Amino acid sequence: MDISLDLAGRRVLVFGGALAARRVLARFLAAEAIVYLASVTVDGHPQERPHPQVRPVEYPHFPHGWRDLVSAVDLVVLVEVSESTERIIVDACAAQRVWLSREPAASVAPLGRVTLVGGGPGDDGLLTMAGVQALRDADIVFYDKLSPHGRLDEWCPGAEHVDVGKTPGHHATPQADIERMLVDSALAGLTVVRLKGGDPFVFGRGGEEVLACREAGVPVTVISGVTSAISVPAAAGIPVTHRELSRVFTVLSGHAPLSENELAHLAGLGGTIVVLMGVGTLPHLTAGLARHGMRTDMPVAIIEQGFSSRQRTTKARLDTITPLAAKLGARSPAVLVIGEVVRLSQHDDAASEELLQAIAGNAEHALNAEH
Repeated sequence: MDISLDLAGRRVLVFGGALAARRVLARFLAAEAIVYLASVTVDGHPQERPHPQVRPVEYPHFPHGWRDLVSAVDLVVLVEVSESTERIIVDACAAQRVWLSREPAASVAPLGRVTLVGGGPGDDGLLTMAGVQALRDADIVFYDKLSPHGRLDEWCPGAEHVDVGKTPGHHATPQADIERMLVDSALAGLTVVRLKGGDPFVFGRGGEEVLACREAGVPVTVISGVTSAISVPAAAGIPVTHRELSRVFTVLSGHAPLSENELAHLAGLGGTIVVLMGVGTLPHLTAGLARHGMRTDMPVAIIEQGFSSRQRTTKARLDTITPLAAKLGARSPAVLVIGEVVRLSQHDDAASEELLQAIAGNAEHALNAEH
């Protein structure tokens, strides 16, 4: 049922067990509907206690009672009923001209499951359909700062949303605690989604979370996401490979400086170098690559805030990108691209060129002063 319709104040009658219908009940409550639950009772008492805001009703005990029941609401939702009961409800809704919808039941197994969802580089449109479906079925979502979490109320209304995001230099929730929360929620029987930026298996510590679930005996699956290593350069018009220009690309984390051995191999590999989270180690990287033989005029680009209204691309050479980035105040989140493919970008370099000329002039002035 598409609950993007205005259901505020509408009366919704759900048929099914409280546990099996919990996601449906949560979504309609989040839409501010008046929600009723009709479920099988034993000695007049429901077998499962529904959400406190849900109003329980009993199944009718006389033939015309079904029509009276559905006529009092605006929408009937079937989640979990027998075939014979479904036929009665369908006929009653048709006779009273009441909307009828069918919704899948949520898992009622004592053990829940965890799904790691790659949210892509931040653009809502780059979240996969599989990721949206996983969110729709979630009881609880643990999300990162760089994930597309702004529309969680729309994608998984009624689910609990938990911010476990990290920012550079500040880990609000330690990784071990995140893994514990995922496992504990699943062991409590909940359907859990871990929403991460980019792809869970590209510097996203998704592998650690999968291992934690497996060790606890919790079923876990991964839904791959669009990685920022490819999509953010593309947003700036930079392909990571290009015929007769670059047939290989290397993706690395810029969190920690590379060793001399790593720098030497990286400089000798050729192709395109893509660095995630590398603004802080940019001086070390560029100096090291130059030291190990990379041309100082190799094009370099820094793409900040990819796929946002604040996206900014800065282009320069290997030997000028560091002072330029410092003058412009480049900061994370950003993707660095080093290689000839940077020349394919259609970015307007006027501002960068002006600063580059100023930097070059200052360097020449300093050199003349030494002599």
